[in-house]
Parts: sequence; C-alpha cells; structure tokens
Amino acid sequence: MLQIETFTFNPFQENAYVLSNEHGEAIIIDPGTYFPAEAQTLKDYILRAGLQPKVLINTHCHLDHVFGNQWVSECYNLELWMHPNEEEMLVDANKSSEKYGLPFDNYTGKINFIQEGETIQLGEDRLEIILVPGHSPGSICLYCKAQNFIIGGDVLFRESIGRTDLYKGNHEELLQSIKEKMLILPTETVVYPGHGPKTTIGYEKQNNPFL
Repeated sequence: MLQIETFTFNPFQENAYVLSNEHGEAIIIDPGTYFPAEAQTLKDYILRAGLQPKVLINTHCHLDHVFGNQWVSECYNLELWMHPNEEEMLVDANKSSEKYGLPFDNYTGKINFIQEGETIQLGEDRLEIILVPGHSPGSICLYCKAQNFIIGGDVLFRESIGRTDLYKGNHEELLQSIKEKMLILPTETVVYPGHGPKTTIGYEKQNNPFL
C-alpha cells in the first residue's frame, strides 16, 4: 500500500509528492525544490522515513515542477521519466525561469519516455499513466486504482482547472481530457493536484464551475 506525502515548494506554491511503500521504496513526483532549504526538507523526510527513491517522474515540465529534477537525480542516482510530448517544455524551462528571475540548473541526464496505458511499478503497487493534454501537451496523471487516488498535475484542481494561456496550452483540449479521462473515474477517487488542496472526482463533478 502506498503512502502519500505532500510538499509545497517554490514561489509558485507547487505540490511535490513522495509515494512510498512498506518496503521503503519511493517515487518522487514533480520535485519543485527551488531554494536550498526546500531540498533539505525533502532530503530530511526521505532520510527520516528510511526511504530509497527508485523513480523520478514529472507529470509535465513547466518550470515550477522541474526545479528539483537535477538535484534529485544527482542525490539519488535517478533518471527522469516523462511523456515524450514534454521534452520541448523541459528544454525550454530555463528560458521560462529567466522571465521570472528564477535561474536554476535544469536536468541534464537521460530521459526515459512513458506512454499512456503503461504503468509505474513500485513493489506490488501500480500506477497507471493517463495522458491528459491541454494544460501542457504531454501532461500525465498517475492513477492508483487499488487505492482510489490520482496524482493529477496541473489538470484538475479543487473548483478549478489548469491554466491554458501558456505555450501550447489548449482550453478545449483540457476540458476534453478532464471529461474523458478523469471524470469517468469513481466518484470517491481522491485527486492530488499540482497546486492547492486535494479534492475528489465526485466533488468536482458537483462543484467545479469550469465543468
């Protein structure tokens, strides 16, 4: 069974997640650590919990979700996993960071591509990859059917949705992704978004003004 730990990092208040199992194996999702103190917070938790990070993955590659990729990669000897449609976003993250006055060391290691329908395995636990473009062309969600939760990235928020005014954003495509890929999940499915508090599919069906 997976345990979910949430961290909120960087000036954009991005949610990074560490998922771990009973054997101490862990997945690090969207490490947005920008400041050294944030990296230390994440490192301290992993050490205190006795975890061994096995997977580093991005739901998408906007700068606030990739700030800590290089640090995590070097610290835990991990290669990055992401959808191939996000490669351009990752490469361009430095240009975006300059506009905000937030320079950082971008990821330079090997990239492993993952596709919709494939799974991330951590021991006996499985996370299904769901492609949900619109906020970003290769945005993915990680769905755990056994435990009724989904790591959603910047797709569906509590009473809101991801912004689509960024490069290669598409409002209609985002709405279609949410309706066809997320709202079909059980109503009790817990959504862990890239920003803000967690929610459920059922709550958003009833209360999200964008849907």
